[in-house]
Amino acid sequence: MGFRFASLVHAKQLIQRPFSSTKNIPKGFLAVYVGDESNMKRFVIPVAYLNRPSFQDFLNQAEEEFRFDHPMGALTIPCTEDAFIDLISHLSS
Repeated sequence: MGFRFASLVHAKQLIQRPFSSTKNIPKGFLAVYVGDESNMKRFVIPVAYLNRPSFQDFLNQAEEEFRFDHPMGALTIPCTEDAFIDLISHLSS
């Protein structure tokens, strides 16, 4: 269980880097918004995650809900922050 917690902490550090604008996102990374309309949180994730089948499930949900009209102007994923962090922790380990 401690190993899983350590990977979760690593995942949070990886995706919650403080970037002030899109031009400060490093090459190979992508900003996404997660949460409901009233409480969106921005995360910066590696582009490589987009090809992972488990992440594509989230992308399919976003497609069904938003089509090409994302309220934040960027990729918006309609899931809870906890579910997103859990997925990212599995992908980063």
